[in-house]
Amino acid sequence: MKRIALITTGGTIAMTKDPKTGGAVPALSANRNITEIDRLKEIAMIEHLEFSNLPSPHVSPAIMWKLSSLVNSLLKRDDIAGVVITHGTDTLEETAYFLDLSVNSDKPVICTAAMRSIDELGTDGPRNVVSSVRVATNPMSIDMGTMVCLNDEIHAAREVTKTYTSNVATFDSPGYGPLGIVDEDKIIFYRKPLQRETIEVSQIEEQVALYKTFTGDDGRILESLPKMGFKGIVLEAFGRGNVPPKVADVIENLVKANIPIIITSRCFKGRVLGVYGYKGGGLQLEKAGAIFAPGLSSQKARIKLMIIMGLTKDIENIREYFLHSKGGQQ
Repeated sequence: MKRIALITTGGTIAMTKDPKTGGAVPALSANRNITEIDRLKEIAMIEHLEFSNLPSPHVSPAIMWKLSSLVNSLLKRDDIAGVVITHGTDTLEETAYFLDLSVNSDKPVICTAAMRSIDELGTDGPRNVVSSVRVATNPMSIDMGTMVCLNDEIHAAREVTKTYTSNVATFDSPGYGPLGIVDEDKIIFYRKPLQRETIEVSQIEEQVALYKTFTGDDGRILESLPKMGFKGIVLEAFGRGNVPPKVADVIENLVKANIPIIITSRCFKGRVLGVYGYKGGGLQLEKAGAIFAPGLSSQKARIKLMIIMGLTKDIENIREYFLHSKGGQQ
């Protein structure tokens, strides 16, 4: 029987309702109770590590970095076959992608969660944990990178996103679909995530902003971000990667000031690409020095930029990582 490290970090899966307020809050014993879920001991030897008990909006890049270091150290052990991490759903996709980029092992890493707290009717946490441990012990999970497993679906960390505020079927990979499914005790994979990559770093740059442009945007907010201490910016644009004309002027000035500007789209399917040549169009932004992040959501692009800037602050080097890595414009 394989040994799986089960790291608990908190989230709804480790919450109960406060009788005074009626709101779900972290419960002191909930992380420990996760390891006592029925049938877990029939699937694997579980080694529990309580990393934290945080709601996922409290999870910062610094915490993700510490978690990545823990996962890397665990996977170096010969007796550990894989890692399962419980996490809140709000920022799970960001932590999962951070791990996918920074964990250097072919052993499986599975992130899971719950949309309903343990004392709610129809709680989904126990089944999600059992399914994730099954995935972690499956030989087909080797070299698949970090995956997210909820609601009997297995998704690639790079592609998955939370799509529904409350439904248990919230996680999806728009434009891609799941890597596979959990069918009772069977793990069925349909495909392999060919676009995954690993970037080895000894530090990260946390001061990266995520900015969403809007109709009539005059660029004043964007222009203020470096003055607030941000070293890099991910800009969520329209469509193929287009912005209002005054925003284009600010982008050009920021690039000249050696601030990397990463362009993503508010569309959740398709790729950003320099197609339009009008002022503010993607083609014009590329010529001004902005960097496109093909196939990445804004929140994932921010995670990647933080990791890359732990290696280099040079805009042209950063451009190479985004455009000539797997999934870029090779």
